[in-house]
Amino acid sequence: MIDIEFVQPDGTRERVFSREGYTLMEAAVRSGVAGILAECGGACACATCHVVVDDAWSETVGPPNSMEDQLLEMIDRAPTSRLACQVKLKQKLDGLVVHVPARE
Repeated sequence: MIDIEFVQPDGTRERVFSREGYTLMEAAVRSGVAGILAECGGACACATCHVVVDDAWSETVGPPNSMEDQLLEMIDRAPTSRLACQVKLKQKLDGLVVHVPARE
């Protein structure tokens, strides 16, 4: 199992456990993490699963692909922004910390 910590805008932390091969978005939706809407169901078409990867994990997670990067350009992104639907969970991500941005 892969341990993931979601940090809400108010600082509340929620630990979620998922299996390798799922996406970060799938793990969040299955666990009911607030703020991860995933309106397009993981098709990289809406940016409603936007998260900000904790600086300590940004290198391990890696950068967005070109399609994801184009979507992220349309929102108020941070340097370590990712779409949760594009982050495949691997064992090396055990302990991952991501921040859920405030939704307007």
